[in-house]
Parts: sequence; C-alpha cells; structure tokens
Amino acid sequence: MFSPAATVASCAGFVLIGALQALYGPAIPAFRDEFRLSPAAAGLGLSAHFVGGVVGVLLFDRLFGRIGNRRILGVSYLLMAVGTAGFALAPGWPLALATALLAGLGFGGVDYGLNQLFAVGFGRRSTAMLNILNAHFGIGAVLGPALVGTVGADHYPALFLVFAAANLPLLLCLRGVHDRTPQQARGGSGTDEVAGSALSRSLGSVLAVFVTLYVLHVGIEAGVGGWEPTHLETVGYGAGFAATATSVYWLMMTVGRFLVAPITLRFSAESIIAVSCAGMTACLVLAAVPGIAPYAYAGVGLFIAPIFPTGLPWLNRAAPRARRAGALVIASSMVGGVVAGPALGKAIESLGVRSVPLVLGAVSALCLTATLWLIRATRAWAAANADEIRAHQVEYNGRAHRCRGQKASAPEQLEEAERA
Repeated sequence: MFSPAATVASCAGFVLIGALQALYGPAIPAFRDEFRLSPAAAGLGLSAHFVGGVVGVLLFDRLFGRIGNRRILGVSYLLMAVGTAGFALAPGWPLALATALLAGLGFGGVDYGLNQLFAVGFGRRSTAMLNILNAHFGIGAVLGPALVGTVGADHYPALFLVFAAANLPLLLCLRGVHDRTPQQARGGSGTDEVAGSALSRSLGSVLAVFVTLYVLHVGIEAGVGGWEPTHLETVGYGAGFAATATSVYWLMMTVGRFLVAPITLRFSAESIIAVSCAGMTACLVLAAVPGIAPYAYAGVGLFIAPIFPTGLPWLNRAAPRARRAGALVIASSMVGGVVAGPALGKAIESLGVRSVPLVLGAVSALCLTATLWLIRATRAWAAANADEIRAHQVEYNGRAHRCRGQKASAPEQLEEAERA
C-alpha cells in the first residue's frame, strides 16, 4: 500500500496531527488575552477541534472506497492546512472556532485514513506498523507544547502557520500511496477470514464491546494526563515535579509503541492487549501509594500505549464484513476523550482527589473485562466452526499455490492473488 517515501510521509503526518492537537492547551492563555475570553470559552478551541475530528472520521469513512485513497488523504491535509492557517490569522473568536472545526475535519480524515490503510496495508506487519505510526503521534504531542514553551504562547499564530505549511510537502508523497485498498483478508490467513465470517452473526455485540474498550481506554489516557498533576500535588509533590512526571507519562506512551512493534510479530493482538490492560490496572492501583505514584503513572503510559493501534487489526479480523467498524471505534475514541473530563471530574468531586488512581483503576478493570470477553467470543466462534475453517484453509492454500506460478502483470492474475 505504501512506498518507503509515503510511509515516512505518513509518520510525519502523524507528528503533525499530534502536535496540532497538543498546541491548543498551552496557547489558551494567549487566546484569553487576545480575544478577552473566559477559561471555559477559551477551552472551546480544543472542543471544536475534537468535534471536527469526529465529523471528519465519519465523513471520510463515507467516501472511503468510493474515491481514491490519495484524494481522501490529500483533501484531509489541505483542510488541516487551511483550517490551521485560518485559526492563526482569525480576527475574532467565532471565526477562530470555525477554522478550528475545519482543521479538525482534516485531522479526522488523516487520523482515520492512515490508521485504516496501515491496518490492512502491511500484511502481517500491519500491527507493528500501526504502533510505529501512532508513536509518531506521541512525538508530535510532546513536540507541540515544547515549542510553545520555547517561543512563548504569545507567538502561537506563527506556530500554527508553520504547522499549516508543513502539511503541504506531504501532498507530494501521496503518489506512493496505492489508490486501491487491498481486501482485509489479504496478508492474513484463511482461518482469520472464516472466523470473522462466523463472528458476523454476533457482529453487534462484538462491535459494541470494541467501542466500549476504546471509549474507556481513551478516557483513562485523557484522565491520567489531566488529573495526574493534581493528584501528585495533593499527595505532597511540588507543582514542577508533578508537571514533569506528567510529561514522562506521555513520553512513556510514545516509547511503549516503539517497543511493542517487534513484539507484535511474535504475539497475537489479543494477548498484547490483555497484558496491557492487566498491567495498566495494576499500575493505577499502585499509583494510590504516594511514594511510588509518579513511577506507577509512568508504567500506566507504557502499558496503555499498544491498545489503540494494536486493537485495529484485531477488529479487522474479528469483523471483516463491517466496513465501517474502524471508523466507529476511532470516532468513539475521540468522543471518549471529550466525555472523560466531565465524567471523571464528577466522580472525583464526590470521592476526593486522592481517589483519582482508584477511580481510573476501576475503569481499567472494565477494559480488561471487555478484552477477556472479546478473546472468549472470538475463540468460541473459531472452535464452533473448526470444520469450516479447515475446509477453507485447504481452499486458501490451493489458491495461494496456483498464484505463486503466475505473473503479477495481468489484472485477472492480480485479482486471483488478492482473492487467495
């Protein structure tokens, strides 16, 4: 699906969307001064970005498969560039919100488009490549606030303009992206395809649990990032140390995705996500102990890292006939980030700040429960259809054997290879 140059450009694109999302928060003081805003009004900038992101995912999912992959990504990069530049140059706050929404549309298209293509475009290496791709999002999320701190929040328009311009060179690399998406079974085994067919009978339940898993884990991700500094200060750490510890949490999330990439070539997505949820839960429980809380939060970042990118190939295998399953869980993850703040805030308000890690630990335990249910469901269907799987495996191997002796130049031979 990707040439080497297009692969590098895609990773650069994820650095850009990570940085863009992370620029809004540190620039809020400048927004307030320039447009005379209350804290709540200033926070609408990030909300508009997320709303645009959800709409962008759903909109571009409708176009996915109808127009070429290059056009989807090209339009997404252009929307993000125009919206980001418009936000930097907007003379008033209503126009700034409108352009933030426009930038969010492009953000959602890039996020959905590249995640979807990486999930099916690298064969058995897709899970590893997805982790590497999303690790670059983390690099951007660390880079954005660092740049704001270096040049000052008052110069946020210049930073937004720089990131807007950085989208344009990526358009030149879209020639290396194949316009036609391979079948999701390609690169996988016949067993996966038949297991997915059987799973389609209970597709609603499977998708519902996947959505639940994504919403909850993104809620934990946002919850730790938002509440860790407050919790650490409450249990006796200084404000500077608490801020640094939170940066380490985000950094560990990025490092974790790079570290898990080679592991995905040896272990299944199901196993990796189960271990991740179990480790995340244990670390959140340990974070309730003040003396080790900063280190436990760093462990949370390490364990939570693989869940989002590793779950997408698993979803593609579990529900191959649900073409919009990927869009549904990606959009749900964005909604989870929006809902997490108020929901966790209400719980913590009634239980106290010291309860932060335990509240998040309870949510993490639900993630583990959802993962174990999905593992049992997929294995149960595979066991119930073992004869069908074996018959299909024989047919799959026969097709693959016939295709090995064919030339790849003729369209009908390519079609046969894809079917196999």
